[in-house]
Amino acid sequence: MRWDNLNVEHGRAADTALFGADAVTTRTFDTPEFRGITFHEVRARSVLNRVPGASRMPFEWTVNPYRGCSHACVYCFARKTHGYLDLDTGIGFDTQIVVKVNAPEVLRRQLGSTRWHGDHVAMGTNVDCYQRAEGRYRLMPGIIFALTEHANPFSILTKGTLILRDLDLLVRAARVTDVGISVSVGFLDPALWRTVEPGTPAPERRLDVVRTLGEHGIGCGVLMAPVIPFLGDHPEQLRTTVKAIADAGATSVTPLVLHLRPGAREWFMAWLGEHHPHLVRRYERMYAGGSYAPTWYQRRITRQVHELAREYGIGPTRAGAARRVGPAGPAPQPEPTQLTLM
Repeated sequence: MRWDNLNVEHGRAADTALFGADAVTTRTFDTPEFRGITFHEVRARSVLNRVPGASRMPFEWTVNPYRGCSHACVYCFARKTHGYLDLDTGIGFDTQIVVKVNAPEVLRRQLGSTRWHGDHVAMGTNVDCYQRAEGRYRLMPGIIFALTEHANPFSILTKGTLILRDLDLLVRAARVTDVGISVSVGFLDPALWRTVEPGTPAPERRLDVVRTLGEHGIGCGVLMAPVIPFLGDHPEQLRTTVKAIADAGATSVTPLVLHLRPGAREWFMAWLGEHHPHLVRRYERMYAGGSYAPTWYQRRITRQVHELAREYGIGPTRAGAARRVGPAGPAPQPEPTQLTLM
């Protein structure tokens, strides 16, 4: 593995390197849930990442305690990032996971710096912070506690049911700052789920997360992503998915059509050729112009989903005002938790 572009020993200044060259420990665990997965434990120098100015993202800062993701979604746009480490963007992305084991303590230090101004922090925007590894490493409780300590607004996007382990921490955080939670559910088709998102909890289990969060006073939106052309975009499929999202009590639904950036595109097209070879030419035509589906197609899907959302009574998200309360108290130490897949 190449760590050269990330560490101090190869010419990067200490304040810009992600971790030291001697701070990488590689582990494997011979348990069913981690069989075939290698973990590279690193001690990060920084965990607050500034989003490039050219990005279309509605936030400027992210925290990503993991690189690589055992969810193994064949379309994941983050696959290309594994190439920066000379790791394979296909199976390597699914099975070679980088873990920033000191992320909570580094974040606490950075949030306390006089240079930090309390900007919104987004999590789960690159790879899922509640992927299977989180059940063992338990980084998110410390991260949430650090953000709560500083009343720092944050949001989490996840496909992981493991987020419910931290429900009490999220409830406490929501008392002192703005907390936004979104769950990703692009479709309900079980056959499609098992092949395109093989390492994730079933879509119905993710909707249970939406329901449970709502029952505890935390409004949860759904990112209906990805809508997969010709496989998950039939009007009846869209209706079934939006109805289930509404029944779960989601505060909002935002459709996002599949996009295929370099790294993800090659892996997805290989999957398509194996499972749906008759669609390969249609995809080549649809994505001939680049990473995104044609604008007319994106607008059509967005219109259909928004019309269904109105029909089923899904309203806009209403974020509560940030406020401060008493000290949050010590962070609890949860036991290792296994991700629910079925």
